[in-house]
Formats: sequence, C-alpha cells, structure tokens
Amino acid sequence: MSDTELQQRLIDLETRVAFQEHALNELSDALAAARSEEARNSLLLFRALDEIKHLRAAMAASPLTGDADSEPPPPHY
Repeated sequence: MSDTELQQRLIDLETRVAFQEHALNELSDALAAARSEEARNSLLLFRALDEIKHLRAAMAASPLTGDADSEPPPPHY
C-alpha cells in the first residue's frame, strides 16, 4: 500500500470518526431533551392527579353530592 493510499484511508477514517462524534453528540442532546420533557410531564401529571384528588375530596364533603333520593327531581318530571 502506498503512502498516498494510506493517507487517504486515514483521512476517510478520521472523517467517519468526526461524523460519528457529531451524530453521538446530537443523540446525546436529544436524549437530554427527552429526559427533561419526561420530567416536566411527570410533574404536570403529579399536579393534575393532586388537583383531582382535592376536587374529589371537596365534592365528597359537599352537601350537594348526597344521596340521590334527597336530590330534587329533574325538570322534565
């Protein structure tokens, strides 16, 4: 193998490594963004579930949600 061929192979390998490093950095950034979004979504879900829990407790404590027999009949009766 001549020096020119060897140099060309080395250049090709360095180009491939540079491309792979760039792709790896992009994947790493995408993974970090996905993890950040997942954490944000998890927090939003926790807050929504907490709000639903509080609303259920408020509805259970409300006198308007008592027994169905104690409610007035619907307007069409």
